Amino acid sequence: MAWDKELEEKRKRESLAEKMGGDDKVARQHGRGKMDVRQRIAKMADPGSFREIGKLAGKGSYDPEGELEDFKPANFLFGRADINRRPVVLTGDDFTVRGGAADAAIWRKAVLAEQMAHEYGLPLIRLIDGTGGGGSVKMLEDMGLTYVPYLPGWEHVAKNLDSVPVVALALGSVAGLGAARVAASHYSVMVRGMSHIFTAGPAVVAAIGETHDKEALGGADIHGRNGTVDDVVNTEEEAFEAAKRFLSYLPSSAGSLPPRGETTDGVERRDESLLAAVPEDRRAAYSMRKILNTVTDRSSFMEIGRMWGRSSITALARLNGWPVAVIASDPSFMGGSWSADGARKVERFVKLANTFSLPVVHFVDNPGFMIGLEAERAATIRFGVEALSGIYKSTVPWASVIIRKAYGVGGAAMSDHSRFQYRFAWPSGDWGSLPLEGGIEVAYKAELEKAEDPAAALQEIKARLDKVRSPFRTAEAFMVEDVIDPRDTRPLLCEFAELAQGKMATR
Repeated sequence: MAWDKELEEKRKRESLAEKMGGDDKVARQHGRGKMDVRQRIAKMADPGSFREIGKLAGKGSYDPEGELEDFKPANFLFGRADINRRPVVLTGDDFTVRGGAADAAIWRKAVLAEQMAHEYGLPLIRLIDGTGGGGSVKMLEDMGLTYVPYLPGWEHVAKNLDSVPVVALALGSVAGLGAARVAASHYSVMVRGMSHIFTAGPAVVAAIGETHDKEALGGADIHGRNGTVDDVVNTEEEAFEAAKRFLSYLPSSAGSLPPRGETTDGVERRDESLLAAVPEDRRAAYSMRKILNTVTDRSSFMEIGRMWGRSSITALARLNGWPVAVIASDPSFMGGSWSADGARKVERFVKLANTFSLPVVHFVDNPGFMIGLEAERAATIRFGVEALSGIYKSTVPWASVIIRKAYGVGGAAMSDHSRFQYRFAWPSGDWGSLPLEGGIEVAYKAELEKAEDPAAALQEIKARLDKVRSPFRTAEAFMVEDVIDPRDTRPLLCEFAELAQGKMATR
């Protein structure tokens, strides 16, 4: 038949490509407890949905007659795939070929993957297991020259951050350009004990007099806590599942509305445990996460970045099936005060919500920005103001639920006060320009000095002020829109989520 020879050569080249770096290197990859790139793609994509692009790209070796003898595939794979029946662009580094180094990848493949995601409005997933992009010093000698560094295709990487969901999974020791590709994402994950991220690895760092192993220099416990990555998991399979779950809350591209998830959770569900969720003692901590899990659709709460910026909680969740972005303070960590890194975390998350049309629900218990010498050294006010500015620039629908404290500039960052306030307070709400505790003795110093019994006088003053600080007094002046029964929080927020969809559909 026509073209038999050519089609046979195509099949031969594809078969050689599937061998990746060869049996020995693939076995070495598996021996490290790691999947190879084709196994990873098969686990990530819906069964049978991956359609590879550029499978024939690589470097062939030929006999004297010009016939193909062997073939070394490029170490970057990409193509179209489905994840939970939605199309994506799926990419992966092949560590078995030159350690996944970008200089061996045929850079045009990586550029086209980024372009495909941007131009077709498809989420992009990067399975990253590469050592970097610059090659080796020995390669420069082979070239006979050095070159001014540049990043082919980075303009598309930058565009994608404003146009499609980008997920990056660090699945090995990732340095240089590989590390940058992890960070240039909306959601990133490391696997504990397997993943490492470096600007430069231990051998290069040794040149400046520092000696560290991979774990000490760039392990998951470092980057999970400093905000380089969003989540840390224990296995590759968990990383794949986290990526799939993250994408399930987002639209395929900016400008589209997020898909509604299935739910059997009743809108009118009122949980009695909410009545006792916040203790009457204003100094006592409580579990904000328990409240968030109770109010949102059951099993829908997905926290992002739990290990860093710990005074702030950021999460994706659903209300009556509609995806929302959740922000909250954690009163069990630094009293919920916004630290420098907590403010950075909030700012980044608000940007994600605005890029992908996620309504924001803010559960407020913020005694203000963190104070003290370390807070000043960390430039807390700088990052706090940047988070505040991000909130005021936000264009998506916004709801606030004041659970307890809202003090000072940090407390004012609950929402843009100039917009319509879809806002409720619990009876435990407590707000003002500064906390009353600690200021009474100063403000009433003269009165206390004149009192026959200063201790009794102090208690009398506190009792008077407790009447004044009642949230119902604030609601009376319509400076808070409503004080609600905590059990009504879910029904009201489900109403908000429904209204938000209509508002965003007309944007």
